[in-house]
Amino acid sequence: MHPMLNTAIRAARNAARVTIRYIDSVDALTVDTKGLNDFVSEVDKQAEAEIINTIKRAYPEHSIFAEESGEHEGNDFQWIIDPLDGTTNYLHGFPQFSISIALRYKNSLEQAVIYDPLRDELFTASKGSGAYLNDKRIRVANRKTLDGSLLGTGFPFKAQGEIDHYLKTFKALFLQAADIRRPGSAALDLAYVAAGRLDGFWEMKLSPWDIAAGVLLIQEAGGIVSDFAGNKEFFSSGNVVAGNPKIHPHIVKTMTDNLPEHLLK
Repeated sequence: MHPMLNTAIRAARNAARVTIRYIDSVDALTVDTKGLNDFVSEVDKQAEAEIINTIKRAYPEHSIFAEESGEHEGNDFQWIIDPLDGTTNYLHGFPQFSISIALRYKNSLEQAVIYDPLRDELFTASKGSGAYLNDKRIRVANRKTLDGSLLGTGFPFKAQGEIDHYLKTFKALFLQAADIRRPGSAALDLAYVAAGRLDGFWEMKLSPWDIAAGVLLIQEAGGIVSDFAGNKEFFSSGNVVAGNPKIHPHIVKTMTDNLPEHLLK
């Protein structure tokens, strides 16, 4: 296992101990509002501090891009961190949240960890070495059409002005798929695509820390990630489509057939 991946795993497990420590006392947590339907708790901040401290002890010269504390300057190795993806779930006792850590070197994603502490499921990937769940190799599903597929999504709760456009895509895909799930942690949704639990996924207006680790996991599991137009601008737009090589084009076509131009850029 790559030493930088080992560091990411150690950081994720350290953060997980923070999330589990407070899980039965969330009503007593201090919670601030960052924006519309966007919350941050003291658990997010403590978990992020654990991740950053773990990384900096091993690689003090590396840079950081974290959800809560922003950018920490360093060299061309950049760690992209979401210390608690699914904060709203966590604060309501809904058991679907995760820790997401990715390492990018210049423009290339190199390492990825998504950890579900409640299920003790550790999704990992190193560039060129495949994707794994608890040391078992994973692959995207082999479904060829949307008929019978299980898709994942997320509502645009931070961009409510796009809700009508989003619902149009939801309806179009709902009529083609077997069913759609919206669990509330985009990082885990992407990990589930990599593991073949979901056939495909789409969401709009995500942040880099929501998707970075999941992107590498899916790519190493044989899948495809793009923006809504099928291009590679998902980090800048926040609009993501993911799936296996057969399902992905069908979801992209649904996006291009149903969305206005400003969401396809």
